[in-house]
Amino acid sequence: MEAPPADFPPVLVEVRRGPLVESRHRGCVAVVDAAGRLRSFLGDVRTPVFMRSMAKPIQALPVIETGAAERYDLTPQMLAAMCGSLNGEDAQAEVVAAILARVGLTEASLLCGLQRPGHRPTAQRLEKSGKPLSPVRHNCAGKHAAMLLLCRHHGWPTEDYPHPEHPVQRLILERLARLSRLSPSEVAIGIDGCGVPVFGVPLVNIALAYARLAARGEPAVDRLMAACLEHPEMIGGEGRICTEAMRAAPGVLAKTGAEGGYALAMSRQGLGVALKIEDGASRAVQAAVVEMLDQLGALDDAGRAALAKWRRQVVKSFRGEAVGEVAPVFRLELVSGYVSP
Repeated sequence: MEAPPADFPPVLVEVRRGPLVESRHRGCVAVVDAAGRLRSFLGDVRTPVFMRSMAKPIQALPVIETGAAERYDLTPQMLAAMCGSLNGEDAQAEVVAAILARVGLTEASLLCGLQRPGHRPTAQRLEKSGKPLSPVRHNCAGKHAAMLLLCRHHGWPTEDYPHPEHPVQRLILERLARLSRLSPSEVAIGIDGCGVPVFGVPLVNIALAYARLAARGEPAVDRLMAACLEHPEMIGGEGRICTEAMRAAPGVLAKTGAEGGYALAMSRQGLGVALKIEDGASRAVQAAVVEMLDQLGALDDAGRAALAKWRRQVVKSFRGEAVGEVAPVFRLELVSGYVSP
């Protein structure tokens, strides 16, 4: 998928205060269809970026493809939780615990570490109760539960499942590379915040992988996408843009990644989209995601209204006065002339 080189990423989002632009967030966007055509782009989309949590839906595909989902009678809600960056809410933690119980494991087997729930009311309630942090409330607990379930299904050891050379990690790498039309050797490997391998992939190939999720057609992809679309509350949670974007844009799987990454599988449009904000700022990601959804035809008037607070975020003083805004400033033009080699 050839694209002209860019000297530097373009400005995607501006932070304005009074008459001046106070800050600028640069980044890159790739829009790809399932045939591998690069339909629109901003910046150099060939640059590898770490997928971080954008990889989670792809990492969950082997759970279905290997027969583990059938063997352990997983519900759509469980499959969706495996794809999500969880908020640590009670309902999410209960689903993760239920997945582990299906294979005779407990939260002690989760090697993701401990993390304060992203859902503030839940975190505050737990702190007041004096209860210790639990790994089932970790952002990546669903992904780790999926890895443990695959280990049980294949008879692999669970004690060292995060190691890059563990069979479950090799299985996941091979699946991700295949969906991205890369070889495993072309994927850069780092270690994610939760301790498992993280994948460095050109932005355009991330968009391609999500386009192939959007296109459906494979039984495992169909089942996974159906589960995610049925349970957007498991993809992020209350007050999270992933969940709210999926509710506002029917047929879209919206998936955040850390450090300014984001991906969309747009079923009705047949497109995959990948975004990387160069400085990793979440305020820029949120504004850009809503702008992309609208420009690519995923939002109606109700959807625009539901996501307006993210698209143009008000900058307030400590007295609560509106003194500026965070706003997207880019334009995507869909074309049909870029074809994968």
